[in-house]
Parts: sequence; structure tokens; C-alpha cells
Amino acid sequence: MLTIPVIDLKNKVSAQEWQLRVDLAACYRLIALHGWDDLIYTHVSVRIPDTEYVLINAFGLRFDEITASNLVKIDMTGNIVDADCPFEFNPAGFTIHSAVHEVRHDDICALHVHCNEAIAVASLEEGLLPISQYSMFALASMSYHDYEGLAVNGDEKLRLQQDLGDKNFMLLRNHGALTMGKTIGDAFMHMYDLIRACQIQVQVMSTGMKPILVDQSIVDGIKGQANIVHTGLTGGQKAWPAMLRRVYKVDPSFAL
Repeated sequence: MLTIPVIDLKNKVSAQEWQLRVDLAACYRLIALHGWDDLIYTHVSVRIPDTEYVLINAFGLRFDEITASNLVKIDMTGNIVDADCPFEFNPAGFTIHSAVHEVRHDDICALHVHCNEAIAVASLEEGLLPISQYSMFALASMSYHDYEGLAVNGDEKLRLQQDLGDKNFMLLRNHGALTMGKTIGDAFMHMYDLIRACQIQVQVMSTGMKPILVDQSIVDGIKGQANIVHTGLTGGQKAWPAMLRRVYKVDPSFAL
């Protein structure tokens, strides 16, 4: 059985970077706990503020094996920063993340998943429908990007950037979902809402009965309310510490 190299970066990076590493490792563990992971594929990345460096998962590790120390630091062109880093990362998977980090400097975290319900809704011509309260949050800041094959073509980056614009939620047609956040907690909460919205839509559509769609005027008014809920007392800022406690309870080794 292959062993994972054990390294300790806690006292070798800045306090800011270490906290981002702990939060990002926790986010990977939460994705695994929620069943949103896809073997060793998909990514969550975070840009270290005021730098050109991004933290991302080591390629080949399960999400429940990610720790603060084994995250890989790369620059915006995809070069590993630390010469003695024993890990690699998936350069093909970084195409989407490099594209959004290039243009969204305030939104430091990008979270991308391939879960079934998100792919299902992303593959519908109508996309996400205003069926549930969860969909309201996503529709308040929703974008779409058409499928262009595996995300390895640098030419796709500009189109992805244009499609995302200033939105925090994106459905990648026939592919999956992407959320952005000013913090890792915000990006996680955005993805939680989007996946719940997709799950509920798939369940409602499976009944074969006609759904009740929320009026567009209400959808338009949700954005201000969503800002209160998800960046205020009950959003990423409030929920994230509780999520950290959950991960600590399951396996505190993520913070090493």
C-alpha cells in the first residue's frame, strides 16, 4: 500500500496562510462527508490574499486524506511554488480555477463539484428552476457556462470568465457546479444551497406532477435577503465555525 508523505508546514508559513490551509482542508473533508467528492477529482482552491499564489489539493489523495500541510501551493500559471513539495496537482483541473482566480480577486475561494444532481440540472435546457427556497439563494446570483469538452483548453478560460461575471453560482452545462466566496465558508455555504436546490428540483420533477414556480418578482427580491442570510449572522460567517467543529469531531488530523 502506498503511503502518503507526512510533512508539517504549520511553523513554516504565515499565520494567514496556515489558517487558510486549515479551512481549506476542512472544506475538502466536508465535501467527502456530504458525498460530493468524485474519487480524487474536482477541486476547491483558495487564493492567498495579496499574492499570486493558490492552494489546491494534491492530486491522487482522497478528499478525506487532505490535510493543511499536504495542500499544494502553486502560482497563477500552475507552477508549484515549493521546490521540496512531495506532491503533484492536476493541471487540467486547474484550468477552471485559474480562470476565476485571475478575475475574481475579492472572492478568494472557488469550489467545483461533479455531484449527480448538479450535473442533472445543469444538463436541462431550463437549468435551475425557482422551485425551492434553496434555489432562491442560487438564482439570486446564477450563471451558466456551456460544455466545451474536458477543461484543458486555455482558450475556454476567457469564455468562462465572461459567463461567470460577478456571479457566485455557476452551473457548468453537462459537467457540474461551481461556487465562489469571499471566504472558504461562504463558498461552501453557496455550494450547499446549490446542491440542495438541485436535489429538490430532481425530486420534484421525478413525481411527474407540475411544480409551483416562485414568481420572478419574488426571485428578484431575494438577493438582498440572501445577503443578510448568507453573509450575515446565519451564513458563512456563522455556519463555518460549526462546520469546523464537525470536521474536528470526525478526524482532527485535517488540521495538521
